Amino acid sequence: MSKQYLLSIDNGTQSIRAIIFDKNGLELAKSTIPITPYFSTQAGWAEQDPIYFWESVCKATNTLWTQTKIQKSDIKAVSVTTQRATIVTLDDKGKPLRPAISWLDLRKVNTKPKLNFLQSSILRIVGAKNFVDLLHQNSEANWLEQYEPKTWKLVKRFILLSCYQNYKLTGAFKDSVASTVGYLPFDFRNQRWAENKSFQWKTMPVTLDMLPTLVEAGEVLGHVTSQASLATGIPEGIPVIASGSDKACEVLGTGCIDNTMANLSFGSLATINTSSTKYLEALKFHPAYPGVIPGSFNIEMMLQRGFWMIRWFIKELGDLERQTASKKNVSPESLLNALITAVPAGSDGLILQPYWSPSNGDKEETRGAIIGFTEIHTRAHIYRAMIEGILFAMRQRKEVLEKTVGNKFEKIVISGGGSQSDEIMQITADILGTKIYRSKVYEASSLGAAIASAVGIRIYPNFESAVKGMVKAGTEFEPNESNKLLYNQIYESIFKNLLDDLQPTYKKIKSLFN
Repeated sequence: MSKQYLLSIDNGTQSIRAIIFDKNGLELAKSTIPITPYFSTQAGWAEQDPIYFWESVCKATNTLWTQTKIQKSDIKAVSVTTQRATIVTLDDKGKPLRPAISWLDLRKVNTKPKLNFLQSSILRIVGAKNFVDLLHQNSEANWLEQYEPKTWKLVKRFILLSCYQNYKLTGAFKDSVASTVGYLPFDFRNQRWAENKSFQWKTMPVTLDMLPTLVEAGEVLGHVTSQASLATGIPEGIPVIASGSDKACEVLGTGCIDNTMANLSFGSLATINTSSTKYLEALKFHPAYPGVIPGSFNIEMMLQRGFWMIRWFIKELGDLERQTASKKNVSPESLLNALITAVPAGSDGLILQPYWSPSNGDKEETRGAIIGFTEIHTRAHIYRAMIEGILFAMRQRKEVLEKTVGNKFEKIVISGGGSQSDEIMQITADILGTKIYRSKVYEASSLGAAIASAVGIRIYPNFESAVKGMVKAGTEFEPNESNKLLYNQIYESIFKNLLDDLQPTYKKIKSLFN
């Protein structure tokens, strides 16, 4: 019997990876191409050329073939997972009209949606009017219509980056249901484009014919075209299987497929997700996103500036690590663990609020803060307090999710770049006060995409059996009891209420420095 290997392409924020897995979830080969996440021509803007993303995919796959002896003929399926909420606009020939607008972009419009009196009244009665206004103001389509009207008139396709990459591979404008996360007229409860009568169509100038056909994860989106094969080296005709967004695939790739489990993702954007067969909102009018398993929902809480904070620290306070890393040919991040171990739990009373940008549910004036300085505090204290602050915030989000689903999590799996530090993992166990697991496979998003491929070509009959066969247990971390006690005291008596205590001050700061 011929080998059955699965190719996953992961278009993340910092890099693009091409990875080959076998049917047991074992990573056989990998190439990583670092990318420039975005360029910014104005403050708050974040854009990147869609063609740059595609060419980086081609570079990743072609590099992969040079690094492995695996026969291309043994690759039986390919699946693409990408960063969420990055918008691409195409003309009638399928060509990009302008740079893609990244999920990191902050621009908004100041207008409100054109709703009739009855629609506005109903939304006010149910408490959704502010949310609908926010949807309108954040929609990239509204900004383009108002500020680039000539370009907007030429828009034939208004799609996510995931759809663009699938289109480049297959020539079809199709995308996975589980990739559909963004300011789009999407019915999250029923996991389909909104009905014609939905208010969502009133919030933005997008029409149904601009949007892709949605396909359930595990189904075939199309097949690799001859043109895509020439560009990527992927054999022509291989099926491209629908999977999901990077976060959705990461949840699946860590084995978190029901609400007794949670996945903490320690990436630039830190998230905690659990899965449910019921539509539940952790925060009112903040939707549960589609899970990769058809009909499932990922209930998510996020910290907008999660482990991005490490990069901020390196840039602003990490001259020593940057210089040493350059000399030793290692990453600056790998040297920061020494700062953690140099400081005791609790950072000698230094407390950091990690809200360099507001996250879901935060008021727009929310800011970050470091309080409790004395003459004993050093740069190392700031770094440890930063890690602790991120994890205190994630504990808050964990508690919200547990309240939402109605039970405590029995198993918590950590993934993402921050999870590669044993020191950070130990602090996580101490602050959460429970045993945690590190994902066995570092590239959990890519594994999630491979699981979808395995189901799509019937290596496994369903997602549950594929997860059982492909996801393996990782390293366990038990909390240190004395640290657990101290952290619980800090959390309950200080951190838990600190944001509310400082909110009036943040509001004054915003009024002075908008």
